[in-house]
Amino acid sequence: MASRPDGEQAGEYRINDLARESGIPVRNIRLYQERRILPPPVRRGRVGWYSEAHLARLRLIARLLDRGYSLAHIGELISAWERGRDLADVLGLEAALTSPWSEEPQTVISAGELQRLFGRQEERGTLDRAIASGMLSPDGTRFRVASPQLLDIAVQLVQAGYPLSVVLKVAEDSMHDIERVAERYVSLVKGTITPSLSPGEVGEESVGGGDEQTEIDDPAAAAALVQRLRPLARKSVDAMLAMAMESAVNQVLGDAVSALAKEGRTQSPDGDR
Repeated sequence: MASRPDGEQAGEYRINDLARESGIPVRNIRLYQERRILPPPVRRGRVGWYSEAHLARLRLIARLLDRGYSLAHIGELISAWERGRDLADVLGLEAALTSPWSEEPQTVISAGELQRLFGRQEERGTLDRAIASGMLSPDGTRFRVASPQLLDIAVQLVQAGYPLSVVLKVAEDSMHDIERVAERYVSLVKGTITPSLSPGEVGEESVGGGDEQTEIDDPAAAAALVQRLRPLARKSVDAMLAMAMESAVNQVLGDAVSALAKEGRTQSPDGDR
């Protein structure tokens, strides 16, 4: 390389020059170094020199941040890349894991609209519960609806005469139950894509299993497996819910109907007046 003043060479940057070239503030560059997602500069004397490779890494970090990745996720991706993984495969797995599973359009609703839908039952306590459960999330002066279908179901149940507080309790309990179902399916997939786990170690106890890290053997195959899981999980939940509803209706409502029928048979005509 051709020599430059003060020992600078072509394709090398002091930290201020690197910040200007990349558009990333110096404090962020130092933070990336502390988080070990940007290699340290080469020291010559008291000056640290950065290369074109540093500039390329900063541009990659900026693109990933724009796509919504956290610094922790970026660190994991770069670590996998440096161990010889194909970054496109790693990013493909990350997209499969983080992309929305619901195809419902995102909608927002105002407090006034909620009050019109639920009448006087829409009070601060029920609104707080809906936010805490994740069904609603504040979006400025309005609220983002996690699932328009669930909102419509709640409206229909309230119109049918069920108190909103009861409808919310059913929704909260059902969400808790379905979260356990989701965890079981995720645990199944985790056991398939992490060879370091033996079959006996896969189960509910492996869900959220602390801070231990497991190596994914083939990111592209794992992404394909996660994508394949989506329709299978939905279909299985629909099928199992149908079976469970049939059994519950027969057991719970069947007894109630029998009791009503028995009561009707024992009443005399005079008693009905």
